[in-house]
Amino acid sequence: MPLTAELAGRSARSPFSRLVSAAVAAGLLAGLALTAVQMVAVTPIIVKAEVFEDAAPAAPAPPVAHVHADAHEHHHDHAAWKPEDGAERTLFTVLADVTMAVGYGLLLCAALTLRGGRPTWRQGVLWGAAGYLVVFVAPSLGLPPELPGTSAAPVGERQLWWMMTAAGTAAGLALIAFGRSWLWALAGLVLLGAPHLVSAPQPLVHTSAAPEDLVHAFRLASACTNAVFWLVLGALTAFFFKKFE
Repeated sequence: MPLTAELAGRSARSPFSRLVSAAVAAGLLAGLALTAVQMVAVTPIIVKAEVFEDAAPAAPAPPVAHVHADAHEHHHDHAAWKPEDGAERTLFTVLADVTMAVGYGLLLCAALTLRGGRPTWRQGVLWGAAGYLVVFVAPSLGLPPELPGTSAAPVGERQLWWMMTAAGTAAGLALIAFGRSWLWALAGLVLLGAPHLVSAPQPLVHTSAAPEDLVHAFRLASACTNAVFWLVLGALTAFFFKKFE
């Protein structure tokens, strides 16, 4: 009887264990792949931008009458802590990328569980493409990736708009893909566009220490890197989700 009870307990835990195992395995590999691509395509651009940021003259103190207004504008803090170049920077990058990848892998596994069936890696790529649209493409239309030394709106306002955009995009894509009538598809289109009717929070004055060509190169590299990451994560999540069944 004890053996039977133990087997029953393992069976009851198996769906959750499967989800977590698939997310961890896929997230670990996809996170390492993301770090590798970032080190080649993104990190060199960030290092160049940090040189311009360090060389930029400090902004003069605002007049007293404008202190309240300028308090709503965010600038990257030159004195803020950042990891040293080399092994320390690489280590923190790996930790951040893998942690993020596992978290997104859990969301993809949850979506695959709700969808049902046995997904192939090709279907996983489609789910990854949807994640790319939700997490990167749609928010970047209002809040493109920023280089160090770039002015930005307050973090709280940007995070709120980002979450609203990601949620609206995810819901809109779900209604378009799985809705059973044109009314659902129409509602999905409305949800896709709604966040962009509310302008993304912007700084009072747009400034950047880095030259314009470096900013464009960074945005392109970020877009390509995130695309690779999401497609790899989607394929790996579906593969391990099926493997651990």
